[in-house]
Amino acid sequence: MKWLLGLHAALLAALKLYPLGATAAVFLGGVVFWGGFNWSLELTNTESFCISCHEMRDYVYREYKTTIHYGNRTGVRASCPDCHVPREWVHKVARKVRATNELFHWIIGSIDTPEKFAAKRLSLARQVWASMEATDSRECRNCHGIDFMTPATQAAMAGRMHDLARRWDMTCIDCHKGIAHTLPAGFDTQAMLDGLHERMEKEKLDCRQCHTDMAAPPADQDWD
Repeated sequence: MKWLLGLHAALLAALKLYPLGATAAVFLGGVVFWGGFNWSLELTNTESFCISCHEMRDYVYREYKTTIHYGNRTGVRASCPDCHVPREWVHKVARKVRATNELFHWIIGSIDTPEKFAAKRLSLARQVWASMEATDSRECRNCHGIDFMTPATQAAMAGRMHDLARRWDMTCIDCHKGIAHTLPAGFDTQAMLDGLHERMEKEKLDCRQCHTDMAAPPADQDWD
C-alpha cells in the first residue's frame, strides 16, 4: 500500500512540474498496458493455445478433427475458441476469468489420464451444455442464425426440425449435442427424442413429417 501511495504522490508531483510530459507519459503507459492486456487475451484465444496441454490435444481435439466443423466442402472451420469463447469483449473476459478454474484442475491433474477424463466426461459435458443453453447457444449463432435459414433448401428432416425449433423457441444445443465431440458414455440419446415425441403428440403433429415410410389412410378416410 505504501508503494502505491508513493507512486500516486510522485505522479502528482510530476504533473505539477511537467504537466504536458507527465500527461503524455501516463497516456503512453495506458496504451502499453491496454495493448499488452489485449495481446495476452488474444494469445490465449487461439487453437494452438487450447491444445497446448495433452488433455485437450489427445482427447477432444482428436475427435473434433473428424467432424464437419474441422473439415468440410466450404473450407470454413470453426476452431476451439469459436465455439467455447464469446466474441463480445465483456463476455470474453468473464470466460477467461472462469477459465482459471480449469487451470487449477490442470495443475492438480484432475483429468491427466484417459481413465480420469472418461470418468468425468459426462459431468464436464453437462457443464458446457448448460452454459450454452444459458446463453441461447450464443457462440453457435455467431455462424448459424436460425432466422436466416431457408428450410426449403435444407434436407427434408433438417428443415422440419429447424421449423419446429423456431416455433418451440428451442436453442441449438437442445438437439446438437455431440456435433463436434463424441457423446460421453452414460448419455441417454433416446431421452431427447422421447421429449420431442411427447411434445409432438401433445400438439397432434403428423408423425409422417419425419417417418415418411409410415402407413397412411387413403385421402378419403380418417383412421382416427
